[in-house]
Amino acid sequence: MMPLSRWLRSVGVFLQAAPCWVPRERWLGPLLWPSLVHQGSVLGAWHSARCWCQAWTEEPRLLHSFFRMNGDQKLDVYDQKRQSFIQHFPEIVRVLTEDDMGHPEIGDAIARLKEVLEYNALGGKYQRGMTVLVTLQDLVEPRKLDADSLQQAMTVGWCVELLQAFFLVSDDIMDSSLTRRGQICWYQKPGIGLDAINDALLLEACIYRLLKVYCREQPYYLNLIELFLQCSYQTEIGQTLDLITTPQGSVDLGRYTEKRYKSIVKYKTAFYSFYLPVAAAMYMAGIDGEKEHASAKKILLEIGELFQIQDDYLDLFGDSSVTGKIGTDIQDGKCSWLVVQCLQRASPEQRQILQENYGEKEAEKVARVKALYEELNLQAVFTQYEEDSYSRLMGLIEQHSPPLPPAIFLRMAQKIYKRKK
Repeated sequence: MMPLSRWLRSVGVFLQAAPCWVPRERWLGPLLWPSLVHQGSVLGAWHSARCWCQAWTEEPRLLHSFFRMNGDQKLDVYDQKRQSFIQHFPEIVRVLTEDDMGHPEIGDAIARLKEVLEYNALGGKYQRGMTVLVTLQDLVEPRKLDADSLQQAMTVGWCVELLQAFFLVSDDIMDSSLTRRGQICWYQKPGIGLDAINDALLLEACIYRLLKVYCREQPYYLNLIELFLQCSYQTEIGQTLDLITTPQGSVDLGRYTEKRYKSIVKYKTAFYSFYLPVAAAMYMAGIDGEKEHASAKKILLEIGELFQIQDDYLDLFGDSSVTGKIGTDIQDGKCSWLVVQCLQRASPEQRQILQENYGEKEAEKVARVKALYEELNLQAVFTQYEEDSYSRLMGLIEQHSPPLPPAIFLRMAQKIYKRKK
């Protein structure tokens, strides 16, 4: 007799392959009723069964190996959709500027807004924004995603990108950064300076204008508004933790603890970069249950932590021609993953070297800190951490992703694994 687990695998494989050749509307219509939301239109039994079979029967190591070996074929979904996503941007700019063209008294301001949008929202990887679109397509049957739904998803994705732009313009000013996405920071451009603060506020305001134009009549509108407001608040709390941990002109190594670092990462990065786009897609798909959102958040915050640790590593050891920015964490005295790891391993003499050089602008002092990190072999420590964190993620995905499709989280984990920018 075939074991249950093998039978489930067989069913899972059948369900995975069947959409390629079965005329679902004729043969499997009765299976397409809603399975997650009462009287909703998402995640039909067909799709749920496939995802549950995969989540319950696959070993994490097997999933891990599968996505590593097949990453190029399985994960090019972002590349496939990138062009459509970027091509939607001129429509975003048009909506944000055209309505005000009839008011000549603010014409100069609207021209400035257009320049701010085009300089600061473009040029990134667009992973956050495209995650909204890709996740919604994972959650909703293709036949139920009409042109309007896809346009709304791309618009909400651009709202996430505008939130990112708002944070980056502000953060670059606070950190006295020089470059961003391969070009000089907006505030560094001639004639901009601290006027960039108002430009950042304009970027934030555009989010809620777009949500009103595109989503006001939708049942998920209020959930999206509250989600963006909450994630903005959480990110700003994280930035506050970051700033008060490294006050200007003062470096207190005693503040750089792992507990404080994890708090900064969770609030400053993980909520808006990973939970926000997935949660937005969930709300758009009609999934608003606390249990589903809590499970997704548990996985996504872990992905966000790995992402920020990679960012901290690349700030110093990355190739600036690839990352598009020149790292300044040492000069700024940041509570970064590297300095936390250094303090955990440093001898009293090495700690004194760090105390004398960390948070200083002089090139030779920055080089001394980097040499100390290399002396402690933090590059190898990071490599091992990345491997351990990725394996831990596989276990979390297996445990917490159902009833959501595991592919949502596996795709994101694979996308950042061993990234170089």
